[in-house]
Amino acid sequence: MDKRVLFDFEIEFTNGGGIQGQEFRLDIDGDDISDEELAKYIVEDMRLLMVGNVRILNKKIINETHKRKAADEN
Repeated sequence: MDKRVLFDFEIEFTNGGGIQGQEFRLDIDGDDISDEELAKYIVEDMRLLMVGNVRILNKKIINETHKRKAADEN
C-alpha cells in the first residue's frame, strides 16, 4: 500500500513573519518520515530563505495512493 504523511506546519522567518500549512499531504517512500526530514523537504521544495524555526504538528501516516503515481499512470 502507498503511504502519505498528513500534517500541519508552522515556519518562522529570521527577518520576521511566517507561514502555516494545515492538513498538508506529502507522498513518502517507506512507512515513516521524521519531523526533521519533513521540515527540510518543505523548506527546500518551497525554496524558502531566512528560515528560523520549523514546527511539524499533528503528523499522521496514512494509506493513500500516491498522487504522482496515479497521474503518471494516466
